[in-house]
Amino acid sequence: MSEPGLNELGPPVDWQGCAVDCAGCSRQGLLERERCRPGLACVHDRYAKRIDRFFLWNPALAGDYLTHPYFEVRAVAAKYVDVFHLPHLILDPDETVRWSAALRLPPKHLLTLVCDPHREVRIRVASRLDPHDLATMIHDPDYYVRQVVARRIPETLLPRMLRDEDAEVRHMVANRISDTWLPGMAKDADAAVRCEVARRMKSGQLHLLLDDPDWRVRYEVASRAEHTHVKRLVNDEDELVRGIAHQRLGKRAAGVSQLVTQKQACHPFQ
Repeated sequence: MSEPGLNELGPPVDWQGCAVDCAGCSRQGLLERERCRPGLACVHDRYAKRIDRFFLWNPALAGDYLTHPYFEVRAVAAKYVDVFHLPHLILDPDETVRWSAALRLPPKHLLTLVCDPHREVRIRVASRLDPHDLATMIHDPDYYVRQVVARRIPETLLPRMLRDEDAEVRHMVANRISDTWLPGMAKDADAAVRCEVARRMKSGQLHLLLDDPDWRVRYEVASRAEHTHVKRLVNDEDELVRGIAHQRLGKRAAGVSQLVTQKQACHPFQ
């Protein structure tokens, strides 16, 4: 059995580019028992897939390689080692190793990685950390980490992210935050955020968006606001907003639904 692409890769080489030498390997006994194989399953190979297959066949040996000089060996070993050994990898100099450890670290140890210098590690931490511990990551410098935080943090802590600098983060906040906080987002700089706010607002709050500069927001207002406020939109500059306002007030405008579909297709949110 051989690995696809083996011929293209050439003879097996180690992480320093030297030919793999089974004769001098301390695990030579595994070869005799078919627990490893050059070019397929080898802890000394430079390719992570072959290293992974070695530990898949020999998981009990993973703990012996947590200080190996090649980062790929340490990172793959972290997938198989007993969880009690994982805290030793928190301070590993390579982010790939720390990321691999973060996949399986017990929650109490994840807290030590919330300020990791590499975003991929922090993303994994934010995805696994207990939601009540995510407050420490609300102001993370990376926008995607904050998006993960906004998706998982308890609703009671979302008001602390109302003014996040990233529109996608604020959109997630608007999607989850208690409706009592929605009026505070009615003037958000991003139209997609305001549209989400309008979608979730109670009808009695929608008057706050009557003068919104985006037609899609005003259309949502005209569709659900109290009739007293809808009257303000019967002369709106946008044809669709005027049409739905007339419908709401009992003055049916023909073809409104079809026009809405066409206009949304031409002007979707980015």
